[in-house]
Amino acid sequence: MAGRIRQSDVEEVKARTNIADIVGEHVTLKSAGVGSLKGLCPFHDERSPSFHVRPQLGYYHCFGCGESGDVYTFLQKMDHVSFSEAVERLAGRLGIELHYEDGGGPANDHGNRARLLAANAAAAEFFVEQLTTPEAEVGRRFLGERGFDAEAARRFGVGFAPKSWDRLTDHLKGRGYSAEELAAAGLVSQGDRGVYDRFRGRLVWPIRDVTGQTVGFGARRLLDDDNGPKYLNTPETAVYRKAQVLYGLDLAKRDISREHRVVVVEGYTDVMACHLAGVTTAIATCGTAFGVEHIRVLRRVLGDDGGGEVIFTFDGDAAGQQAAMRAFADEQRFTAQTYVAVAPDGLDPCDLRLAKGDHAVRALVEQKTPMFEFVIRHTVSRFDLESVEGRVGALRAAAPVVAEIRDRSLRPGYTRELARMLGMELGEVERAVRGAAARGDGRGGEGRGDARGGDGRRGEASARPADGRSQADAQADAPPRPFSIAELPGDPSTRLERDALQAMLQFPDAAGLDLIRHATDSRFGNETLAVVRDGIASVVATDGALRVDRVVAEVPAPYAGVVQQLAVAPVPQRSEAETTVYVRGVVTSLVDRELLRQKRELLGRLQRTDPSDRETFAAIQRALVDLERERRSLTSAD
Repeated sequence: MAGRIRQSDVEEVKARTNIADIVGEHVTLKSAGVGSLKGLCPFHDERSPSFHVRPQLGYYHCFGCGESGDVYTFLQKMDHVSFSEAVERLAGRLGIELHYEDGGGPANDHGNRARLLAANAAAAEFFVEQLTTPEAEVGRRFLGERGFDAEAARRFGVGFAPKSWDRLTDHLKGRGYSAEELAAAGLVSQGDRGVYDRFRGRLVWPIRDVTGQTVGFGARRLLDDDNGPKYLNTPETAVYRKAQVLYGLDLAKRDISREHRVVVVEGYTDVMACHLAGVTTAIATCGTAFGVEHIRVLRRVLGDDGGGEVIFTFDGDAAGQQAAMRAFADEQRFTAQTYVAVAPDGLDPCDLRLAKGDHAVRALVEQKTPMFEFVIRHTVSRFDLESVEGRVGALRAAAPVVAEIRDRSLRPGYTRELARMLGMELGEVERAVRGAAARGDGRGGEGRGDARGGDGRRGEASARPADGRSQADAQADAPPRPFSIAELPGDPSTRLERDALQAMLQFPDAAGLDLIRHATDSRFGNETLAVVRDGIASVVATDGALRVDRVVAEVPAPYAGVVQQLAVAPVPQRSEAETTVYVRGVVTSLVDRELLRQKRELLGRLQRTDPSDRETFAAIQRALVDLERERRSLTSAD
């Protein structure tokens, strides 16, 4: 019996298959604009075509019944075959030989996995040795400036990748590893001149699984002439799945289990700072947002007895606030109590330790705020409480958050606290909370229902499915509620956000990476689309290119379908020239909207500034001039 097909083969077969050819055997497809085809959906009866295919991107979506996926998904659903059978069928059409990794095929997965792990271990040793060389002075200085000495570097296995084309490659080849094995481990990349070291001139952290085996690396840019991303991680391999790996978990797991507490920080140096300060339950994700798979990993370590604490630390800036709201979206998946810890001055744990010492890091964790309280305050802060309209809007947005609190004994207290924040009568707030609970909307003013999947309702902690699993397990494994971008609000602002994302996903070359990077820095009013924006930003920052499949893999699972829909939905233009103009225009409009928002904020600051404070007054005026110049250059470029 054949085992799992090698991932590189799966990707090659998919890349060389035109999805339109496969779908076209079942559906008559006609042009629906530049790069888009449509036909009658094969999965449900319809009279008007709502089934769209994007051959260039390799995806399909039906805007009638919600079915979507790639060429493998299509064959599985149409022909009722397994994933492996779908791959084998397409490989046979192309004449591609497949390799298997789980036994029964030409390759033995256990032997292959062991070789990849051994290669990573050897690379980790090499990087550690290089940290002591004269060339690594820049790396040692970086660590020292952040309060980490040689012992700290040794404890966490921090090393240095020399600025060399193939020094690691030659070293590992000398240890008996082939170029193919090094590529499979993600240690080398392929170029015109052959393979070369993936990490060069960077500080390197080994990423270990829960058992302590090195499965990948994270590398920090140090040199001014390094044009790569600030952090470069190992790509997805047979042993490294970033959605399932948590940095520091191998060191923290024992104390997490014993203390029933985990502290989630944002980076490698933050993990180091926390552990050195005595917060030995700190972990971090590896180049991706905290997601469902991470939650499942942590739940296994924390235990699912309903106790324990999960504490998220975030920067005090706007990005940190948004990260906290994204974490809140998945809060229900934990049975543990969730908290947020933000330093008063907005410092991350590493900078906080440098500025105020180990005790300040420990105090940060101990002075945590319950997640619900944090979210309520954040939600209320978005409204002008000086006006009646603002207070009513804040109540409507925050009441569902209170209604979602699992422990009903806490709801009256938070209801009173909300009434105090708003300066409203307790009875009025109680009615709003009861109404939100009765509706079961549970959106917390931030579109939480989409983030969790399902209909957004929270069951009580005592509820247990008929199969005996815990409520958290049942909710974590439940399929997400199908979501259609047609359900998005039709206001001009949301429409602009949707159209701009659609343009970037479908025509990244027409938009250009610089404009895409600028656009993904824009604030979004729609939280669902904001997650897609963050996925695009993450992929562009990591890969230096925009690919839909990478964005699909980057966003939380419930949002993957939204990305696919945006990638497939037709644009109104009929020619390539018109499409290029349209794409640049709509993405530029999104950027211009953000610049206009910034201009409004600056004008407000200018109005509130005392003219006698000449320095501040002049600085704001200069910022306004720079902003207006940027707006003019943006529009003139298009």
